[in-house]
Amino acid sequence: MKPQFRYLDKPALEPVPGCDWADKMVLNPAIIQDPDSDDIHMLFRATGPWPQKRREGCHDPYPIFLGYARSRDRGETWEADFSKPALAPALGYEEDELYIMDIYGNRVWNYANGCVEDPRIFYIGNELYVTVACRAFPPGPYWLSSQQPLVQTRFEYVPDWIFAGEKTDPFIQSARANDTVSVLYKLNLAKLKERKYEDAFVYVGPLTEGHVSDNRDVFLFPEQMRIAGKWQYLMLHRPMNVLPFAGGERAGKPSIYLAAAESIADFASPAAVHRLLASPLFDWEDNRVGASWPPIALGNQEWLVAYHAKKNVQFGYTQSFMILREQENDFPVIVHRCSDRLMYAERDWEMPEDYPTPCLFTTGGIVMGEDLIMSYGAADQKVGIAWVHFAKLLEYIRTFDENGILL
Repeated sequence: MKPQFRYLDKPALEPVPGCDWADKMVLNPAIIQDPDSDDIHMLFRATGPWPQKRREGCHDPYPIFLGYARSRDRGETWEADFSKPALAPALGYEEDELYIMDIYGNRVWNYANGCVEDPRIFYIGNELYVTVACRAFPPGPYWLSSQQPLVQTRFEYVPDWIFAGEKTDPFIQSARANDTVSVLYKLNLAKLKERKYEDAFVYVGPLTEGHVSDNRDVFLFPEQMRIAGKWQYLMLHRPMNVLPFAGGERAGKPSIYLAAAESIADFASPAAVHRLLASPLFDWEDNRVGASWPPIALGNQEWLVAYHAKKNVQFGYTQSFMILREQENDFPVIVHRCSDRLMYAERDWEMPEDYPTPCLFTTGGIVMGEDLIMSYGAADQKVGIAWVHFAKLLEYIRTFDENGILL
């Protein structure tokens, strides 16, 4: 029997008029349970106009920030801190402003200078991390590129010197397109809870290569796996351009990939090995598929992977699930893939406003008691929360084979 999902009857969070960094959009939240209680901690994406950085002849820039919220009742209500962002882009413009110290003490290019978007929180071993999709420079009102007539604001704040820079430099290459590069931060949950945000995040470095493809929906498995005779880290990612990756011609459209590397620093390099995991199969997946939030271990070398799909502008984003099984000395494979779209925009506040596309986009999932609790972005402007009985969800997913056919 198809599992029943329960949803909040109103947004958990929404834009706050007059809050300069969260006035326009509050969406795509990541969640993690407190290790010492049933509290849930959230990082959400937010944006608003930033006139203090406006250039003459341009729209206001819309840098993207992360905000912090906390629930003390298993997701029913949320206390958000709108006094200041938890993580803010540096918004440098000159070359000497575009560097940051990484976790190893190196002065490196800051891929998170312009935007920090779509967080996902997860453990690697006992250490907590967060990934964000980053842009080198903020766009203008970026939702105008989805409206008619189309207004492209992505490049308004890319400085001229970027286009005159060294063509072989990976940062310069990705900055010219102002595409997203997924970046890893180490997250100190104790400092986040105390709202000592300046001490809560440490820049680790990029996980994807922006000059190869715009790449989002990136996070790691919490455990290393033995692949090709070596213990390796394993990452999920969704490149927009799949052609540079193994199986890309067969996939043809943005798809879910696995990447294996012996060190985290190797992911954003040719040393990483990539394997196509899932490409669009069903009608509601026609445009793209991507993993939604970090995998959950099920035991017996199996993992739950939530994923999203988009058919077209009118049909919008929907959510489903698959189960992976580890292989001996190889990448894990799909053993069950639900061909039903189990979550999709239905409530009024999930329907289009500035964007033309209905959107329910999950970006966090944790198991508490019998429930899987999920956080999601609605209409690309608000935050929603949903619950489903975890065992019943898994039972239903297992009724499908790896190709989505009922067993």
